[in-house]
Amino acid sequence: MRQPRERTWARQRPAILSEADTRQAIRLIEALAALSEPDLRAVERLLRQYTRADGKFAKDQLVAVYREQVAAGARPHDPALLRRLQMKPVRTLSGVATVTVLTKPFPCPGECIFCPTDVRMPKSYLHDEPGAQRAEAHAFDPYETTAGRLRALENIGHPTDKVELLILGGTWSYYPTDYQAWFVKRCLDALNGFEAATLEEAQRINAGAARRNVGLVIETRPDYIDAAELRRLRRYGVTKVQLGAQSLDDRILDLNRRGHTVEQTRRAVDLLRAAGFKLHLHWMPNLLGATPASDRTDFARLWSDPGLRPDELKIYPCSLLAEAELTAWHARGEYTPYTDAELIELIADCLAETPRFVRVNRVIRDIPAGHVVAGSTLSNLREVVERRLAATGRSSQDIRAREVRGGRVEAEALTLDEIRYATRGGEERFLSLTTPEDRLAGFLRLSLPTPEARAWHDLEALDAAAIIREVHVYGPVAPLQPRTHGQDGDAQHSGAGARLIAAAEARARAAGYARLAVISAIGTRDYYIRHGFADDKLYLTKPLTVH
Repeated sequence: MRQPRERTWARQRPAILSEADTRQAIRLIEALAALSEPDLRAVERLLRQYTRADGKFAKDQLVAVYREQVAAGARPHDPALLRRLQMKPVRTLSGVATVTVLTKPFPCPGECIFCPTDVRMPKSYLHDEPGAQRAEAHAFDPYETTAGRLRALENIGHPTDKVELLILGGTWSYYPTDYQAWFVKRCLDALNGFEAATLEEAQRINAGAARRNVGLVIETRPDYIDAAELRRLRRYGVTKVQLGAQSLDDRILDLNRRGHTVEQTRRAVDLLRAAGFKLHLHWMPNLLGATPASDRTDFARLWSDPGLRPDELKIYPCSLLAEAELTAWHARGEYTPYTDAELIELIADCLAETPRFVRVNRVIRDIPAGHVVAGSTLSNLREVVERRLAATGRSSQDIRAREVRGGRVEAEALTLDEIRYATRGGEERFLSLTTPEDRLAGFLRLSLPTPEARAWHDLEALDAAAIIREVHVYGPVAPLQPRTHGQDGDAQHSGAGARLIAAAEARARAAGYARLAVISAIGTRDYYIRHGFADDKLYLTKPLTVH
């Protein structure tokens, strides 16, 4: 094995504090530790009360002082206190630390009239978007971008034991395959601290690394998914695919020169689900030719059509951008963006109708307002929409709205619930563990494919197999090492995952499947092996004996 590369992204104290400021920081940490029922207002009040000589402490400074106290034995490690010190605790309250890495500028096969063009960026991205700025600052080197994000997360107190890599930028499947393999390897090298010779070596190292890749996500177009692409994505370790569906109306797709049909979207969803991938669609209201009424009808198709029914969704209302061809339609009076009021009502209606087995990750894209020619520039659209829902006696029931996040969980009080729904390739079982307050502590997605669906691909490991497509346990990231049960009340490492897997095995066995397969990220393979699964090339599998 190669010697570790110098870890240029290792934790560093953000700023040197004077002795007086350090003593004040310790007083502030003690005051935060003494809070019996901490909330954001109480934390902010103490931050204003205990300040440095020249202003408020930065959260990364407080985290650095806290770590020095723990290292010196002056304070025991306290995960709850560390969460109070974190700048943005929500970043890892879904159970993983997400690291987004942008690919280099490259042509796109699409000609969408709503998509901005910036030669400095991959297609559809603008140079002053936060993620794009980070990528450009690192010359689009995936190693340096990944390392920079790890450093930033660790400096503000977030654990990075379990990392979901989110590879964005244009159409992934259109990039050269040697670039794709190099890109994934460089991301894994940054997690490993090793310069591996090959992608396969980087994957082997990461399976036992301190910072493991527990999910790998790419985004692509529906018309670039076929059986060969499924196998290639699995070789890279991809577990989730984001597809730009944009609309479920062929007329709207044609008007906006999207370049694919609704049936191609359905076919891509069929193939990805049959191969065990987690499915994430992008949907765009307010495209050329759409109205609020037609968008409500279009949104309903996501759930009524068995050829769709994704696991996750990003809602990206079409923004009229100076860099996009759509501005010409607006200049001629042939396109009018929705008003804030129209958009808020539309998104509120959509969230209220989203099924409980779906996670809505976003409801607006983070586009700098200076690029928007006309239409809404609300950056806090989700917050405004949630207030509108509450005012009308409604609420969102999607996964994101019900996650336990930092809430405490009593494992024995969790109820196992099940939602069943049909797809074009079989039946889906959404198994979830919920608290008495209907908060979601964890879930598992189980696919029961038909023989016809198994014939859509040539992945031998999935023959005669039911498929676990996702196991997710919520709450703050629990460290991988040493392997212990989670902190009292934490969902992770409390046995929730094992309970969900056992429930999936029972259902797959009862449905007559001979084997259970799981699509695993590189860093979760050890977890499934401990639960009786064995390496079966691109998947892990387990025989289902009759009890």
